[in-house]
Amino acid sequence: MEESISLLSQIKMSFGLKEVDIRTYSPLTLAYIGDGIYELVVRTIVVQMGNAPVNKLNKKTIQYVKAPAQAQIAQGLLEEFTPEELAVYKRGKNAKPYSVAKNATLGEYKSATGLEALMGYLYLTDQMERALALMKIGLHKIEEKEA
Repeated sequence: MEESISLLSQIKMSFGLKEVDIRTYSPLTLAYIGDGIYELVVRTIVVQMGNAPVNKLNKKTIQYVKAPAQAQIAQGLLEEFTPEELAVYKRGKNAKPYSVAKNATLGEYKSATGLEALMGYLYLTDQMERALALMKIGLHKIEEKEA
């Protein structure tokens, strides 16, 4: 069986990127990349549920990527985080934001930023399996509350 190579490793190799110490990155930098990773995973899930008009896909995606939903997921995941993950989440949550999302409270926005920082950290440390496991738990919890 052929060993698969992570997306991160493929990007680094293709563009000749050097290794960096992720611990030196600001929490908002981690949240920046984490936002993209989180949205990519949600969009992938939505698209894999079936072909649909783009506006329907977008409406379904927005349910899960808006700050209040991310904050709800983050709160549901707190007990799942390892001490290291909790520290990254808290750094992201406590970072001073440059703006606040519309339709979200400051608390929701900060919790969402913490979750995005953790997703960015897990991605950049090549721990996507863990990121996906956390997202799966979080998305299930949010769906249970809606049911």
